[in-house]
Amino acid sequence: MNTPYSKQKEVSTAPPVPIKYVFYVLKENKSYDYILGDIPRGNGDSTLCIFGKKITPNAHAIADQFVLFDNFYVDGEVSADGHNWSMAAYATDFTEKNWPYNYAGRGGNYDFDGSRPIANPTMGFLWDYCHRAGVSFRNYGEFMDNGYPTVPLLKDSNNFCHRYPGWNLSIQDIYREKIFEHDFDSLAAINAVRRLSIIYLPNDHTSGRSRGAYTPTAQVADNDLALGRLVEHITHSDIWSQSAIFVLEDDPGGCADHVDMHRSVAYIISPYIRMHSVDHTPYSTSSMLRTMELILGLPPMSQYDAAAAPMWDCFQTTADTKPYAALTPETDLNARNSANDASARLSDKFNFSKPDAAPDLLLGEVVWKSVKGENSVMPAPKRGAFVKITKTEKDDD
Repeated sequence: MNTPYSKQKEVSTAPPVPIKYVFYVLKENKSYDYILGDIPRGNGDSTLCIFGKKITPNAHAIADQFVLFDNFYVDGEVSADGHNWSMAAYATDFTEKNWPYNYAGRGGNYDFDGSRPIANPTMGFLWDYCHRAGVSFRNYGEFMDNGYPTVPLLKDSNNFCHRYPGWNLSIQDIYREKIFEHDFDSLAAINAVRRLSIIYLPNDHTSGRSRGAYTPTAQVADNDLALGRLVEHITHSDIWSQSAIFVLEDDPGGCADHVDMHRSVAYIISPYIRMHSVDHTPYSTSSMLRTMELILGLPPMSQYDAAAAPMWDCFQTTADTKPYAALTPETDLNARNSANDASARLSDKFNFSKPDAAPDLLLGEVVWKSVKGENSVMPAPKRGAFVKITKTEKDDD
């Protein structure tokens, strides 16, 4: 089957914005409605918004100051394929066929984090394309196990920050962000900030109601504050005028959404964004990757990002370098689970040693009940056959 990809179209639709530095932030498992469903300008359902503005003030402020995407869909189903889609615009046949068996506990202990070659795309991941094109990159936590990268190219000390933790939900994201700040400042001081920085902020995955762990609300708020501080730090740096920050979730994580369970939150932060705009264009993980590839001068990694619509509509050619100021969530970031109820006992049985080892729908229900009450019922996942396409809007208020 032919794809809509065209080099001629690619060149003609890319506005000449002088962006040099790309920061790619990967988070874990939230739908659009769970976070931004309370924003009137977007296509949200406030009844499904359990982590609204008080818990995620930075998500809301970033969507307001820069651009709100309310028609963005993640390509992955779970973390096993979601991280592959997020880093390669593709998950191999092996991965797509084996993760359901693995997640059901029936198919052996397969690894989908780059450490098992048969599960990896033939031409590699985003960093492999950077390496071949001579584009510098640095990794902060993605595809890392026990503090060390799982793929060969990332093991070069120039390509990853060894102090930055990978998956570990007992470590707060605000701690991760501080490590990033220190590393970023050290590189900026010698004019060595990489063209691409990949930054993993996983704590919005949550630990469910596991007794003694941070509460879901605390972890989502921690994740939000970490993102806000990261954006604030970059926007106050000397390279802000040449930067763009891309943020998405790797998969939907069994969260409810009134349009489709794959609809998720996404953010682009840059001086070249059409400020205070709303973009209703249907975009996907592959769309975001294609946009970053065009900025960095990389070819498509698969037929999916080659065919995906770049997210150019939200960009403009003039810069607005107003910095961002992080906001503090109105909740206790150190709150711990203490209840002994059905959700707590269920959560105690979940495996949180790696992303999505806990059943996504069951965890989603536990997280829902942590906010709505133990006797509440989470709405069933919705799968939309069609999406509504409307034009990008500019908010002149």
